[in-house]
Amino acid sequence: MDMDGVLVHEDHLIPGADEFLTELQAAGTPFVVLTNNSIRTPRDLRARLAQTGLDIPEEAIWTSALATATFLRTQRPNGSAYVVGESGLTTALHDIGYVLTDRDPDYVVLGETRTYSFEAITTAIRLIERGARFLATNPDATGPSREGSLPATGSVAALITRATGREPYYVGKPNPLMMRSALRAIGAHSEHTLMIGDRMDTDVVSGLEAGLQTILVLTGISTRESVEMFPYRPTRVIESVADLVGRTANPFE
Repeated sequence: MDMDGVLVHEDHLIPGADEFLTELQAAGTPFVVLTNNSIRTPRDLRARLAQTGLDIPEEAIWTSALATATFLRTQRPNGSAYVVGESGLTTALHDIGYVLTDRDPDYVVLGETRTYSFEAITTAIRLIERGARFLATNPDATGPSREGSLPATGSVAALITRATGREPYYVGKPNPLMMRSALRAIGAHSEHTLMIGDRMDTDVVSGLEAGLQTILVLTGISTRESVEMFPYRPTRVIESVADLVGRTANPFE
């Protein structure tokens, strides 16, 4: 399941999310919480979620930063990267043995941050012009805040692409790679797994392309009206995860 818009909204618990997770844990149903946001480590996210009343173990949290690190470990082990991002991304890359540098890195890796600097973006552009490969944690153009939308990774990636003519490879949702790595993390198979999300353009399509059944909740970005704009549909649309309490054993009945 996705995190923001499904379980929490800007550090506030979505009503019923705690009961939903308690039911999954009581039944021993494996689950993983996904987020395209690469700012925080799983440990930080666990603490953040605990403050809202949700007890989710670190190993059940999968971020686009972890998916990006997993991808890089298989593509170019023990490489180097110039990172525009925060601790969630830098920690994930350090953990796989990557060197973070601005001197001839193998990759420029762009992630989420609330403090994008013109200097860092300029450095990224120049390194890509010199041959560094361009990677981004996710294509989300905007993210939520209490004051309204914030520019996210996809928007900054577009700026760099316009300057360099180079498109990044996006690892996070809707890339099925992130879904498959999350499935492996809990030892699950797509035939017996479903994806719960609040966005048609990331959560539902990535679940669909990874062979999962999908549930769209209306507590986040997408609405019943916006569903009709897409050429694909979720398996089911519900108001919130609270509607699944008492039905987690068979959510499609």
